Amino acid sequence: MPASDSPSIQTFAHEVLRLSIPVPTTFSEFRDAYERAVPVLDAARIEQFKRERASWDVVREAAEENAPHSFIRYWGTDVASLMELAAESRPCAEYLMGNHVYAQRMFRHDPSVMLYAPLRTAIYVDGDDRTWFTIDQPSTRFDSFHDPRIAQVGRELDAELADLLDHLGLPVPAELIPEAHHD
Repeated sequence: MPASDSPSIQTFAHEVLRLSIPVPTTFSEFRDAYERAVPVLDAARIEQFKRERASWDVVREAAEENAPHSFIRYWGTDVASLMELAAESRPCAEYLMGNHVYAQRMFRHDPSVMLYAPLRTAIYVDGDDRTWFTIDQPSTRFDSFHDPRIAQVGRELDAELADLLDHLGLPVPAELIPEAHHD
């Protein structure tokens, strides 16, 4: 392909808000509550759907069953067990949570949204023995695609995240509440 026909490298600067929310319980108590509220993906069921070439409606129904609070855990790890090898002893767990039904609504417009879907979260204890839950605000990630359809899903994920935080007994950052935004 001649150089003039080659697409150019694209770069996108964007601001992301990281939300660090204080947890009023212990690390273990909160981690357990989070894992109950955000169940692990039923991967065997998804593989079965692929083999059966199930309809998207069936997949969507299964996601609703799997995600009582709109989110599913796709992956998780105990970061602390690795960091202990470097003599670090603070608890820390990292997760990827999301919902493939929401992701699909963005993917159809731009598959590169998968860079941010699922969402990355962390539960950790800081140097002052305080437990925190941290996540990037979804809408600030998805606004970077400059597509109103993707941005709308990002705002919906903000609302779902606010509901999850409330369910978990955490304070809800004003940034997640649409009425609190002052444009």
